[in-house]
Amino acid sequence: MTRSKVKLPHEVREPYEVYLNGVRQRPQSDFKLREGWLVFERELRKDKISGWRWLLGAWGVGTYKQNDSVDVRYQAPDGSPRVAEGLEIEPD
Repeated sequence: MTRSKVKLPHEVREPYEVYLNGVRQRPQSDFKLREGWLVFERELRKDKISGWRWLLGAWGVGTYKQNDSVDVRYQAPDGSPRVAEGLEIEPD
């Protein structure tokens, strides 16, 4: 089984919320925290758009691939809400 991991930004402290493609994820069932990494028991991918695909898209030709996005919502030390968006996804 292929797993994926996302480095939790160093400024994030509990409580925080994790979102995958805009859907809230539950700790332990959707992901696990391991040494500062969010570990997902499935393959997540970020789509890399080449110049050729961008050009096709500019002409209205769709070329769609899997493009996952992991975001973390947390509270800054001053109490203000923050979101770390589009975190880098790595294979585990």
